[in-house]
Amino acid sequence: MASTTDMAPNRSSSTPARRASNGPRRAAPRRAASAKTSEDDLAAQVNQLQDDLKQIAATLASMAGGKVNDAQAMAKRESRHLAQTGQRAIQDAQDEFGQLEKQIKDTIREKPLTAVAGAIALGFVLAVVSR
Repeated sequence: MASTTDMAPNRSSSTPARRASNGPRRAAPRRAASAKTSEDDLAAQVNQLQDDLKQIAATLASMAGGKVNDAQAMAKRESRHLAQTGQRAIQDAQDEFGQLEKQIKDTIREKPLTAVAGAIALGFVLAVVSR
């Protein structure tokens, strides 16, 4: 392999050794300052990321809160609607039974013997079925 003097004939062999011993001493303060700056930059970036994550979490929480409020409002509207629909159905059924009761009473007043015969026949059928 070629020696140092073959590759750089104008340089002496003692110069690289001296530079090697002086090199790390000079570079160390630069690296320390550079490392300090890098650590400060990294710390600032980490703090910025933490702030960004907090803001994202707050935004998501407010969005979720809004969705929950919307869902609650919709559930309340639907429950009121279903309650009103149920009340209307009950009212309609009561009206139908009221009309049926009135018709039965009118029929009994117009034809009392037929109503008594029908009641006897119904009683007989129920007695036979229940045995």
